[in-house]
Amino acid sequence: MNRIEEAFSNNKAFIAFTVGGDPDIETTERLILAMAEAGAGIIEIGIPFSDPIAEGPVIQAAAERALAGGCTTDMLFDMVAELRPKTEIPLLFMTYINPVFVYGKEKFLQKCRECGIDGVIIPDLPFEEKGEMEDLCLAYDMTMISMISPASGERIAMIAREAKGFLYCVSSFGVTGMRSEINTDIGAMVSKAKEVSSVPCAVGFGISNPEQAREIASLADGVIVGSAIVDLIAKHGRDSVPHVKKFVTEMKEEISQGRD
Repeated sequence: MNRIEEAFSNNKAFIAFTVGGDPDIETTERLILAMAEAGAGIIEIGIPFSDPIAEGPVIQAAAERALAGGCTTDMLFDMVAELRPKTEIPLLFMTYINPVFVYGKEKFLQKCRECGIDGVIIPDLPFEEKGEMEDLCLAYDMTMISMISPASGERIAMIAREAKGFLYCVSSFGVTGMRSEINTDIGAMVSKAKEVSSVPCAVGFGISNPEQAREIASLADGVIVGSAIVDLIAKHGRDSVPHVKKFVTEMKEEISQGRD
């Protein structure tokens, strides 16, 4: 059992997202360790990119701040290598296919393995083209997380059948961002996936408060929260660590109430 599988083995998993380098590398490291202490089961680190097409304004602004501050992919590799001995929490890079190609696919995955990254999420890589990365991920012992959305329809079963680690279920149409309501039939989407796969299903995009998290946790194996965390970081900057830690603690407590 790898670290990602362990995160789902006994509890509903809370998966937290932050943009690497926002507001700076040192604060990102402190945030990751604090979120792990607060009960996060997995942490996604967004590699800042100039054209993050899946992201809403909150995460786009965070990526712009990180890039303006000089954050690079190599700096994030070094940061992960520095913090890996301090925590066993699974760490994922969320990135886009263009930066991976520019960096070099094999070089990127080799560096991921060397620094202690457990998996990658590439939201703009279609399922039908995942062969671009899948064999290399296997060669470098890197889990590539698959995604489904309300638009996936009949493709849900096809994608879920081949999913590894966990299946990232996008809760809403459109880009990331906090939403007051989530009206998608999450239960139906998760049920379709569960018919063909035993891989855990984690739901993200739009979840911003403990009540939403508890509701989603009653339907899925994990809850993913990004924009609400990134918004706290935007408001508090280098002083955001205690605020984010408190938020993650509250979310984790609610998710535990959603246990089957």
